[in-house]
Amino acid sequence: MKRILKTIAGAMVVLMVLGAIISVPTVIRGYNMYKNAVDRVSVEQKVAEIRGSRDYVALNDISTAFKRGIVHSEDRRFYRHHGYDLIGIGRALISDVAAGAMVQGGSTITQQLAKNMYFADNRTLARKVAEILVARQLEKHYTKQEILELYCNAIYYGQGCVGLKEASRHYYRVDPSQLEGDQAARLIYTVRCPEYYNPSTNFNYVGAAN
Repeated sequence: MKRILKTIAGAMVVLMVLGAIISVPTVIRGYNMYKNAVDRVSVEQKVAEIRGSRDYVALNDISTAFKRGIVHSEDRRFYRHHGYDLIGIGRALISDVAAGAMVQGGSTITQQLAKNMYFADNRTLARKVAEILVARQLEKHYTKQEILELYCNAIYYGQGCVGLKEASRHYYRVDPSQLEGDQAARLIYTVRCPEYYNPSTNFNYVGAAN
């Protein structure tokens, strides 16, 4: 019971923060951004494009170490939310307001996938609204396993590598099914800042295996 009350209280605080920070014009701009994007190329078409890559890899062909690690690192509540995480968004917004800039995204794995599909070059609050709307559409039509699979294949890993198969072969000359231990950990950390933390340019990162 205490946990439920704590969750409700936390959600109320986040909603208050969201209401104070995100204005109606921002929501409208975000909706228009979302609508224009999916009208040009539907979510289904974008998913088909990702799956059509010659380096596309099925989730069953990705090592358990990488799959568990990426969820733990990027979105611990991935299997419990519906595309967006109010707690994460609230924390990120508070940090952004304090810094006077977007320093934290608060994005779930589904939102990150949505961003990579449509809005990679846009860093505004309106984009966050658009991102959430695409994320909700993804969660409605695809399973969590499908979303995680698409995510692993769509995100950027630095040095021109898009998708896990290309990255694992480029950095380690192995297939995604063979990623274990330090190799998996380094590629997972690469996602946070691909050009700086990738295995070829910076080996001294937090959490690196000794």
